[in-house]
Amino acid sequence: MTLKGRQRLKKWGMTTACVIIALALLVVWTRSGNDGMAAAGSQSAFAEGNWSTLQDGRGDYAEYLSKHENIGFAKQEIVLDAASYAKTEGDGFEKLDDYEGQSGTSLKTGEQGSVSWDIDVTQEGFYNIELQYYPIAGKSSSIERSLQIDGVVPFTEASYLQFDRVWDNELAHVKQDNLGNDLRPEQVEKPAWREALLEDSDGYYADPFKFYLSSGHHTLTFVSQREPMVIHQLKLYQQQQPATYEETLKQYDKDGLKKTDSQLITVQGEAALAKSSPTLYPQTERSTSAVTPYSPKLIRVNTIGGYNWRLPGQWIEWEVDAPEAGLYKIAMKSKQEFVRGLYSTRRLLINGEVPFKEAEQIPFRYKNGYRIDVMGGDEPYLFKLEKGKNIIRMEDTLGEFAPIIREVKESLYNLNAMYRKIIMITGASPDKYRDYRLDKQVPKMLETFQSESERLTAVSTELKRLSGGSSDSEALLKTMALQLKELVKDPDTIPRRLAAFKSNAGGLGTWLQKAIEMPLQIDEIYVASPGKKFPSSGEGFFSKMKHELSTFAYSFVIDYNQIGNDSDKKNQKSITVWIGSGRDQANTLKAMIDETFTPQTGINVNLKLVQMNTLLPATLAGRGPDVAMQISNDIPVNYAMRHAAADLTQFSDYREVAKRFRDSALVPYTYEKGVYALPETQTFNMLFYRKDVLKELGLEVPQTWDDVYKLLTVLSKNRMQFGMPITVPQTSVPVPGQNIPPNSIFGSMLLQNGGQFYRDNGKESDLDSKIGVETFKTWTDLYSDYKLEREFDFANRFRTGEMPIGIVDYTTYNQLTVFAPEIRGMWGFAPIPGTKQADGTIRRDTPSTGNGTLMMGGAKDKDSSWEFMKWWTSEKTQTNFGREMEALMGASARYPTANIKALDSLPWPVADYDNLKAQFEYVRGVPEVPGGYFTGRHLQNAFLKVVVEKNTEARESIMDYTQYIQDEIKAKRKEFGLPE
Repeated sequence: MTLKGRQRLKKWGMTTACVIIALALLVVWTRSGNDGMAAAGSQSAFAEGNWSTLQDGRGDYAEYLSKHENIGFAKQEIVLDAASYAKTEGDGFEKLDDYEGQSGTSLKTGEQGSVSWDIDVTQEGFYNIELQYYPIAGKSSSIERSLQIDGVVPFTEASYLQFDRVWDNELAHVKQDNLGNDLRPEQVEKPAWREALLEDSDGYYADPFKFYLSSGHHTLTFVSQREPMVIHQLKLYQQQQPATYEETLKQYDKDGLKKTDSQLITVQGEAALAKSSPTLYPQTERSTSAVTPYSPKLIRVNTIGGYNWRLPGQWIEWEVDAPEAGLYKIAMKSKQEFVRGLYSTRRLLINGEVPFKEAEQIPFRYKNGYRIDVMGGDEPYLFKLEKGKNIIRMEDTLGEFAPIIREVKESLYNLNAMYRKIIMITGASPDKYRDYRLDKQVPKMLETFQSESERLTAVSTELKRLSGGSSDSEALLKTMALQLKELVKDPDTIPRRLAAFKSNAGGLGTWLQKAIEMPLQIDEIYVASPGKKFPSSGEGFFSKMKHELSTFAYSFVIDYNQIGNDSDKKNQKSITVWIGSGRDQANTLKAMIDETFTPQTGINVNLKLVQMNTLLPATLAGRGPDVAMQISNDIPVNYAMRHAAADLTQFSDYREVAKRFRDSALVPYTYEKGVYALPETQTFNMLFYRKDVLKELGLEVPQTWDDVYKLLTVLSKNRMQFGMPITVPQTSVPVPGQNIPPNSIFGSMLLQNGGQFYRDNGKESDLDSKIGVETFKTWTDLYSDYKLEREFDFANRFRTGEMPIGIVDYTTYNQLTVFAPEIRGMWGFAPIPGTKQADGTIRRDTPSTGNGTLMMGGAKDKDSSWEFMKWWTSEKTQTNFGREMEALMGASARYPTANIKALDSLPWPVADYDNLKAQFEYVRGVPEVPGGYFTGRHLQNAFLKVVVEKNTEARESIMDYTQYIQDEIKAKRKEFGLPE
């Protein structure tokens, strides 16, 4: 935005601010009054009465059920052939005959679009909906759809229905490296036709969703959100609940089933037949000798599950070959030392069915080490198995804790909403000596606090009953309930206790995030005749002592930092590659190298996991690597100036390789017509916003900076903040003395107005130009005039709604997806605000950052090193690595690859990825020049001089500090013999 435009906006703001403020406050307080009404349907299985809520009409499943609480299940069963649809919208739909062994016609649906079916309902009531589908190849993530009934999503949870893929080990045997260690089995899809009921993907509701249909004509619509799938049919019916164990025993007698005799079948946990997620790969347990197989010296794949098997809905299946039909008991050698206070719960299915009601919720309580968990405890349950192959499935479920966690989630949402209403009056840091009269100013505040205090007290009481005693899990609930009770008793203390209230509410969010995680590790499964004794756990005193002594002795002779190699020893070519990330990333990369790169090229790779701050001294000592990975943007050019990096343009196929990336990704690695690194990752800013809060304030997502200024006025009057951080999050491994990149918000404003960081091919800084000075003043005015905060935890403030909108790195999306489950569906992200051009278009330029792969100038075999760099940055390798990382560590680890086609292949929801691609078109690279490390540093110094010290004009400050930058650039160019 130009300075003249900024002055015009200020003049406009002076004449209209009062009108905007009045309207905004009217909207807020009108909504505040209505928000105090109780939302129906938030009922607990254990608490008496209905809890009052802040938000009326949230549209969740609990409210949906309450609207139809007197309705029962219909007796009608409706079957719809997928191919007999009424209409489709979008591309990717195709009818398939006898697809993958399924007789009849099926319907292929793509990542986008919608398909609708018409149905005639003769009997009013609830229906469960079951889908028969085939998970065709996609981007390796769960398939996601939203359901509409007559064009409307019936409740919020129906907006994100998930359908699992099926995964298995790629090989039947476990591969080993040249050191004799087991390698983690690669996970591949083993798709098969599946039947799935529509249910809550977050696990807050144990039973499948019930959908109300009145008698008459209806339209069911599935809208694609992510991943393709083939649908064969839909069935609307009532799912029958399993009988009790007592009733099941009677049925066994009627069927003439007999107890088997002298049978004991052992199934290794790591030998699972199928899993719902690639994160459920077989694991290595080295802390005990109780597991099988075991070695104190070598790495053995010997268990499955653990922390990776913690989320509701995840399942693992094993195959049991029974020698005869009849009744068996089941036990598992398991470890559950992850969850204290709560306990892990699993649903057990045999051959696709829950055998009896008690098997819906099998508890695995906290205890150190491995033990034998018998299904049914002291009086083991008897399970019917057919002769031959049987499938046992264990599925993660919240069990009895589901209603408890649901109540805490509802309470957290209400308390955060009330916190926003309070800070609209007091601000985030209220004057503790001022009487705000909040009990009069904020409608329903005390009633809400009282209600939530009672709710949390009831939750903590029930939690204590279920867990069998007091625990740290209930401590926070009690603390929050007590504080709310005290605030009701003495509302005048609310302003000075607001920080503690916010802290406890944040702790409640963390509690909620952890409470849904129920890990369990399985070593062996035992299926035995009722009279047969199960094996012992194998964790005796002497076995523990032997294990500890053995591992201690081997620690003197084994290098645990050495990553093994399973490549052909006859290969003569070899390169050394350094990677500075975690061991999981290094092991994944090594496995990929051994699977594809070495067999294809005949080049051995000596991969070393190191701290990247050792790269400089190692290079100076002549002991550096051939290739260094995951280095920050400033390092390649700095090494190139000193002739320590190889110019990649010397290779004949460089231009072809460079097409994999956007031009902006290569800019930081370009120096004097040479290119000295290939991009690995590239990240940039996006605009994150809370849909519910903006709607509450009557605001739209800003498209231009003019819109931002208007929005800031409303936010300021409601004591809310717009997030624009000064510090930039590091996207690579931090190194002492690492360069501070120029502020990305300033960079966006500069580039959008046609400015640049350097002129005359990097010989001078351009920050002292007219555009540079005007942009700097506009940027600092945001913090001086509009009092934007300089440092903050965006994720936490975004979660509470205190900062409902902000411009941050797009990888924050991954964090919020995992970190804030209670606001799922209530936020989104969009391209950043732009500057309107003379032709009416909006320019949304933003600088990018990231890391890359560098070939050292002293690399002994540059051709082999180049082959590795080409392989690593290729579409296939980057896609596989990105999927492996997400499979390994979940959605929070989604890989921000710089390869254009690889980014297209990662499992983003389609609508969100469209926004990401729209911003990517405006991404610009920031060049690295000799002495350029002063740019970010002194830009920040100039900013602090204006905003913090407040004794210097913006123009004077930026001109002074630009001179420092000019002097350093000049000195460095002279030092390296470059034309000045």
